[in-house]
Order: sequence, then structure tokens, then C-alpha cells
Amino acid sequence: MIEKSDLKICRTGLEERLGRKIWLKSKGGRKRTIIHEGYLDTCSSNVFTVRCPVTSAYDEYVSFSYVDVLTKVVEIRFDKDLDSMECASKTLPSA
Repeated sequence: MIEKSDLKICRTGLEERLGRKIWLKSKGGRKRTIIHEGYLDTCSSNVFTVRCPVTSAYDEYVSFSYVDVLTKVVEIRFDKDLDSMECASKTLPSA
């Protein structure tokens, strides 16, 4: 069961990495995987947003909830991190 403290730990861990390059892999439905690559843009109370540059003049923004990360619907990796971010286990890889 996800507790409020788990959400806070996950949000805090992401806030420390604002502006860093991020890679997200999510399930897009039936046998479909969606991969986003961009920069961690903002962290609000319930969701975080990622800015994904498409062209030099256009950026796409995607948002995910911290619950998505905790339930492992979304897998997160930061630049030069070998392991995925583990918010659910209350430990974050060193920045």
C-alpha cells in the first residue's frame, strides 16, 4: 500500500533533479511501450512534468503522477544512472 510519506519521498527525490535529462518508459496499452526523453521541468503536489524537445521551435510536455512511479507503471532513468529510480523502496540513486 502506498503511503503519503512514500509520495513525499518520491516528490523530494525528483525535485532534487529538476532540469536534469530524464528518460521515461511507460506502458501505452496492449503490447505498446512509450518512451519519452527530455528534461524534468516541474514538480507539483501530485504530478511532475517533463519537457521533451521535438524540434528547435517546439517542445512537447508530458506529465505523470508520483503514483505512476511508485506502482512501476512508469520507469524512470536519469542521465548516466544505470539503475532505474526506486521511489517505492524509499531509496534514490546518488545524484
